[in-house]
Amino acid sequence: MATKGKVLTLTEVNPMVRCIPTSKTDILVRRAGEITRELEQGAVKPFPDVIIVSSGDSHGAGMQPITFVRQVMAACLYPELLHSDRLPSDVRQRAQRLLGECEGSSVGSYSCPLGLDAVRRSVAESLQRRDGGVISDSDNIFIQSGSHVALMRVLKVLLHGEGVSQTGVLVPVPCHPRFTQAVWALGGVPLPFQLSEERGWVLEREELQRALRDARGRCSPRALYIVNPGNPTGHVQSRESIEEVIRLAAEESLFLLVDEVYQQTVFGVDREFDSYKKVLCEMGPPYSSTVQLASVHSVSKGFMGESGLRCGYVEFMNLDPQVKKHISSIVAKEGCAPIIGQIALDIMAAPPQPGDASYTTFRAERQASLDTLAHNVRRVQETADGLPGVSYQPPQGGITIFLRLHLSHRAVEQAKALGLEPDLFYCMRLLEEEGVCAGPGCDLGQREGTYHLRLCILMPTDSLEEMLRRLKSFHHRFMQDFC
Repeated sequence: MATKGKVLTLTEVNPMVRCIPTSKTDILVRRAGEITRELEQGAVKPFPDVIIVSSGDSHGAGMQPITFVRQVMAACLYPELLHSDRLPSDVRQRAQRLLGECEGSSVGSYSCPLGLDAVRRSVAESLQRRDGGVISDSDNIFIQSGSHVALMRVLKVLLHGEGVSQTGVLVPVPCHPRFTQAVWALGGVPLPFQLSEERGWVLEREELQRALRDARGRCSPRALYIVNPGNPTGHVQSRESIEEVIRLAAEESLFLLVDEVYQQTVFGVDREFDSYKKVLCEMGPPYSSTVQLASVHSVSKGFMGESGLRCGYVEFMNLDPQVKKHISSIVAKEGCAPIIGQIALDIMAAPPQPGDASYTTFRAERQASLDTLAHNVRRVQETADGLPGVSYQPPQGGITIFLRLHLSHRAVEQAKALGLEPDLFYCMRLLEEEGVCAGPGCDLGQREGTYHLRLCILMPTDSLEEMLRRLKSFHHRFMQDFC
């Protein structure tokens, strides 16, 4: 019997998916994996291993997990430990309580699609403490398999239309490419607006208005995506800046999508994290009763760094009850977040307190992680200060630093001759010659004619020093080769 050939070919792929550009960082990470396998098979290279600083996976970079988190998870996975004195009393009590919230007292069960009720309440209580008493309702908190999944599910409801009625989403530049790719894939139009590098990566109202003007007539801007603290910039918005964004959202009828996953890693002098929800509530009517907000957080970032557990949440403010029903329906069809991840989220929301058996160890481990981050930021800045053709805006938070590369005309022309963006060319050579996998700025967006390097630096200090040694050696050689 004759066959008609393959059904799924490139021409049959969803056009929204086909238009998603290939991530340059993914290309580098795949090559890093190939190099690692080559080294394992005995290949001789000028370096013994690959150091990956393109990803925010701090555990993958060598940071150790928080003991209390792993002990509670261990007891939940193997309940026999609940009867063992090998675990502190508060660990056993927490595990017992959380298992009691699970169907069949097992972490292998499903939860409600929106998350375990007890964990949602813990998150609400933590947000109320964070925001100085601003009320948080657990009914407005949806637990998801990470902050990105939470944003995706909001976008599924928000994005619609074609032509001039197609939903546009204002997206900062630079920004992690996964969000922009999600907007394209779900049928929206990303509307880039440039953050001001010269002013420390601040968000400027005039630039937002410029992006809105440019969008008129080709789509309908309906949402504004904010990352605070910024990724990759490390900028932490001031309260005044947040208020300005909220006023613009009210004037232009924009839904605010706010990514706040780095809120626990703010280290800038005289800089504190203010949540958009807190500022919005304290601005009072009409803003506090009309501006719609979805803010996300996750166990993946910050001092916990539990990226592989895949759990986060979204909190809604001023969401129409009928819209909430539709989002709930989408979540119900796509399943709940892993129970183990929800356990970690409960601990992030309600960590050990003074007087608890695990408090001293927990506090010391958390502070050690934050101290390591602050130390690493200083060391990267000190190294960058000694590299010709490198500048930066000092980060105030997050776990990344975004270096500006001032490349020679010869280096730029060589990259173009190879069909590469100049900073991708730089990163490829850095990987091949020194075994350091960094993120090129072209993957995150940047002003034309500028080039950058994204380094994720929540890692052990000895690993950071080795990475900096290799980066320094390569950079001097690269600049000499293309002087």
